[in-house]
Amino acid sequence: MNHSDQGKQVSSGRPESFKAVPVRHPGRWAGAVVVAVFAAMLLHALIFNPAFQWDVVNTYLFDSSILHGLGVTLELTALSMVMGVVGGIVLAVMRLSPNPLLSGTAWFYIWIFRGTPVLVQLVFWNFLGALWPKLSIGIPFGPEFWSESTNTLIPVFTAALLGLGLNEAAYMAEIVRGGIQSVDEGQSEAAHALGMSRFATMRRIVLPQAMRVIIPPTGNETISMLKTTSLVSVIALEELFRAGQNIYSRTFETIPLLITVSLWYLFLTSVLTIGQYYVERYYARGTTRTLPPTPIQRVRLLFGGKTTPKAKHDVVPGLEGGTHQ
Repeated sequence: MNHSDQGKQVSSGRPESFKAVPVRHPGRWAGAVVVAVFAAMLLHALIFNPAFQWDVVNTYLFDSSILHGLGVTLELTALSMVMGVVGGIVLAVMRLSPNPLLSGTAWFYIWIFRGTPVLVQLVFWNFLGALWPKLSIGIPFGPEFWSESTNTLIPVFTAALLGLGLNEAAYMAEIVRGGIQSVDEGQSEAAHALGMSRFATMRRIVLPQAMRVIIPPTGNETISMLKTTSLVSVIALEELFRAGQNIYSRTFETIPLLITVSLWYLFLTSVLTIGQYYVERYYARGTTRTLPPTPIQRVRLLFGGKTTPKAKHDVVPGLEGGTHQ
């Protein structure tokens, strides 16, 4: 380099520019082509294979029996998850209690209900009358004030609800316990130092912070519960899957009815997945600099090239409209 070139570089104050060559990824394009070919083959098979009988699927998709079974499935899912979440919170608090009787009882419950298949529990609750033909209220080891047949008190729907809800409580107890233990113990110690009771500390300090850890697996459990309700068909409760079974047992159109039921399950799980995403996003506030983009924001980023919006808590008051001077 001569003296004139050195003088130009010094006067400009920055080095000469260079051309950056992007890294090529031929493997990615090859993989994308393979996936696209398989997707096209699958789509062709779904559309042009007459064995799927899409006209039959369309006929039964909104059949009254299918819709009735769909309603039972949704009702079972909602009530079972409410029972499971409430029971799981109670069991988790009992499990973490310093009282050995409470913690031992919670541990035994979780051991029993997680250690036996939910299908066995459903059948057990359905045949509870074989063990106790009557359920009564009265003085222990003394006279009875009221009694009723067990089969009358626990019909098929109640048996299904007990089997699903009580089993779910055991799993939710471990999820809630993990969430509670993820909160730093200093939070509880500080609350106790301020004179807050154990219950108030749990309700106002620990659980709100533990929700960020509890929500994702709870959403997964809800989606799993939606599909687990199909097991109640073994005790002759007509939910979504049982409704499809009843139809194809008469018409022998097994595959179209299974597709019909599967389409409804896919639709419901998709709705629950979207709901879970937004709930997780809500409880992620304050833990990350930017919230994950919503599906609509992802589309805007893809086609509009806009930047990801920052979380509200990251915006400095008074600087929303410009930069800091």
